[in-house]
Amino acid sequence: MSEELALDVGPSGIQIAFERFGDPASPPVLLVMGAGAQMIYWPDGFCTALVRHGLHVIRFDNRDCGRSTHFPNTPTPYTLSDMAADTTGLLDTLGLDSTHIVGGSLGGMVAQTLAIEHPTRVRSLTSVMSTTGAPGVGLADHRATAGLGTPPAERAAYVAWEVRAVRTVGSPRFPLDEEETAALAGRAFDRGLDHPGAARQVAAARASGDRTGRLRSVRVPTLVVHGTNDVLCDISGGRATAAAVPGAELMVVAGMGHNLPPGVWPQITGRIAALVRRAEGGAPRA
Repeated sequence: MSEELALDVGPSGIQIAFERFGDPASPPVLLVMGAGAQMIYWPDGFCTALVRHGLHVIRFDNRDCGRSTHFPNTPTPYTLSDMAADTTGLLDTLGLDSTHIVGGSLGGMVAQTLAIEHPTRVRSLTSVMSTTGAPGVGLADHRATAGLGTPPAERAAYVAWEVRAVRTVGSPRFPLDEEETAALAGRAFDRGLDHPGAARQVAAARASGDRTGRLRSVRVPTLVVHGTNDVLCDISGGRATAAAVPGAELMVVAGMGHNLPPGVWPQITGRIAALVRRAEGGAPRA
């Protein structure tokens, strides 16, 4: 595993930082992370667990995040469709006609949009702790996060803030490794934070509206994963997603919040691998 940089990606001609795990001849799984969250927030151990299931894992920094292209002076807002087009451009760069797509939080919205607008590029869809964009579902509990305040600009203060944030929005039934959480926050800080970029991603989701009707057109095997204790995206968003996609499976994880603690890796990666096998017809596909 080593970080790579793809240039002139997609219709926007951006650069995308990405990493690959496992055998490129195995079925590919593209991981799309949420607003402001760099690719490293797909935990290394989670990626390794997918590889042990015989999968080729690719994670990347979305536009306006990490080491991919940022848009501080864009004259017009972009949308989830633009972010989905970035992913198809990355697939083109990697020589992949299609992939199994797994999206977390806002990344789940991007993954849903990809399945809607570029159906031939998607073999299966997994939407994790995400929602449909419909009013009234998948809302955040702002009372839970009201005390966090603005992320600090100085490294040590930011790391401490991130540990508090994960403790607030994370998974109460699973222990929090504060040392690992702090180390990950430090890695993210060193790779480059862009809080206005995260706000632009959120604006893209809001501008893209309700996908419920269009999700009914999705015909690939679909898994929806949501925790019972998610205060950033209420579980109603996951239930609405599963109800909108024909034949979708809903996996409710007791005690899981808006993160991926090690305690959930075995069950979630196992279900993703089973979905991939079903989509592949039981046989690996290069």
